[in-house]
Amino acid sequence: MPPASSPSPRREAGVLFVFNMLCLTAMMAFVPVIGPVVRGLRLAEWHGGLVITIAGLLWMLMARYWGRRSDRIGRRATLLRAAAGYIVSYLLLAAGLDLMLREPPPLWLALAALLVLRALIGAFYAAMPAVSAARIADITAPEQRGAMMAKLGAANAFGMVLGPAIGGLLAKGSLILPLYFAAALPLLGALWLALKLPSDAAHQPRPTPPLKLSDPRLRLPLAAMVLAMSAVITAQMIVGFYAMDALHLDAVAAARAAGIAMTTVGVVLILVQLGLAKTRRMNAARCLTAGAVLAGVGFLLVPWLGGALGLYGCYAVMAAGMGLVFPSIQTLAANAVNPEEQGIAAGSVTAVQGMAMVVAPLACTLLYGVRPWLPYVAAASLLLLLALAAATHLRRARAYSVI
Repeated sequence: MPPASSPSPRREAGVLFVFNMLCLTAMMAFVPVIGPVVRGLRLAEWHGGLVITIAGLLWMLMARYWGRRSDRIGRRATLLRAAAGYIVSYLLLAAGLDLMLREPPPLWLALAALLVLRALIGAFYAAMPAVSAARIADITAPEQRGAMMAKLGAANAFGMVLGPAIGGLLAKGSLILPLYFAAALPLLGALWLALKLPSDAAHQPRPTPPLKLSDPRLRLPLAAMVLAMSAVITAQMIVGFYAMDALHLDAVAAARAAGIAMTTVGVVLILVQLGLAKTRRMNAARCLTAGAVLAGVGFLLVPWLGGALGLYGCYAVMAAGMGLVFPSIQTLAANAVNPEEQGIAAGSVTAVQGMAMVVAPLACTLLYGVRPWLPYVAAASLLLLLALAAATHLRRARAYSVI
């Protein structure tokens, strides 16, 4: 717990919310410009997919490292060091693309530069959600963590909505302007963090207990994160294709429909998680069960409802369910471990989130090649299986008087 001179937990958590929103906004601002950048450098479309995937891969590989490091040296110090690396990496990406788009280098050099710089961005960004969730777990009682994790989720959802919007608007004048602007956002976030987040002076350096990904205490939250994140990526990856092939829209109309669907997801996520944040107590297992059922129903209805309006409605239902699922996962993980394991536990959740970002795009597109509706049904099946697992966990916890 923080010393008496530190701000209240609620105010301290607010600092982390702003910091995470700015950092994720910067990450997502790259999404609208990746296509034009790839074309401008004369790269192939699959190169763009590889550049996006490499960030997820490094996210997966580095999340547990950052969580473990924060357990040893403190949350604030770890976040500031990761933020410094993130800012420098983003500035190098913006400057490098500025030069390469003026005079395109050989294809291998352009691809190598993009891969290295996006890998660095993913590696440093991995610290943000993991260490922030651990800090929130440090300063809140178990019964209050669900509401705080929901606020953190809402802050990230704001970033998911603002990033592409800012990137798309600024890209009308220059492809590089959004990247320079995005690089300034984590700088502002780091300054805000340095000024407002209490010092780690009271933190006692300690070795992190070994916590394996196979630890039984984390089995449910880690499996839930893999399944939930895979479902989200499926919804993102195939919505444009589905709009063209199943709804028979032309390319422009399909892109517009995909944009509206994903904006709907962001808005609903924000609203649901802000509503969840107002609850005084949250039963994480019950909330996970309900959210997985609701999201699964949303996925399952996509093939049955026709037209763009049906698609938007299904994506809204999915988002409402996911707004319940993600804070529940973080809360279950935080409440399952000891105080000295909070960093590595949060890092483990973030690591499997990155793993889903690497595996799910290929899996869902392969399924889409078989039948356009198949990825939606597969995602629904996985979510309903998750709901069953969460309900079983809840029954066992009641039987043993854990809850």
